[in-house]
Amino acid sequence: MNSFTTFLQWMTGPDGQPKDLTMLQLCWRAFIVFILGLAMVRIGDRRSLSEKTGFDTLFLVLMGAVLARAINGSAAFLTTIGCAIFLMLVHRIFAFIACRSHAFGKLIKGNDVVLVSDGQIDWKSMKRNLVSKHDLEEDLRLSVQTEKISEIRAARLERSGDISFIKKES
Repeated sequence: MNSFTTFLQWMTGPDGQPKDLTMLQLCWRAFIVFILGLAMVRIGDRRSLSEKTGFDTLFLVLMGAVLARAINGSAAFLTTIGCAIFLMLVHRIFAFIACRSHAFGKLIKGNDVVLVSDGQIDWKSMKRNLVSKHDLEEDLRLSVQTEKISEIRAARLERSGDISFIKKES
C-alpha cells in the first residue's frame, strides 16, 4: 500500500504547491479529474447538464470551481475530490427531495410566472421579472411563429428563464 501511495504522490505531485507541479503531473491530474468529474455529473443528475434552473447551473459552476483546484494543485487532491463528491451528493439529495416535495422544489428552483393571460400582457409581472415587451415578442416569434399576442392564451416565464407560450384554440 505504501508503494501505491508513493506512486500516486509521484504522479499527481505535491498538494498546495502549484508552482512545483510538472506538465506530466498537471496532465495526469486533469485526466483523473475529467474521468471522476464526468462520472459524478452522470451519477449525480443528468438534468444538471441541461442547466434547467439556477439550482442546476450553480451545481455545475461549483463543481467546476472545486475540481479546478484539484487540477491546479491549489488544494489537496484527494480532499478536493471528496468535496466534489459531497457536492454531487447534496445536489442529488436536494433534487430527490424537490421531486417529492413541490414546496421544496419551489424553494430551491423558483416559480414560473404568468406574463400573458388570454392575450393580455401582465405589465406588473413583466416589470417585476425584467422582461421587456421586445423580449416577449422575440420569444413569441421564435417559439410560436406569430407576432400577435392576442393569439396567445398564456405565456409563462419558466423557472429556467425561458418563456413558454400556449396558443388559443382556433
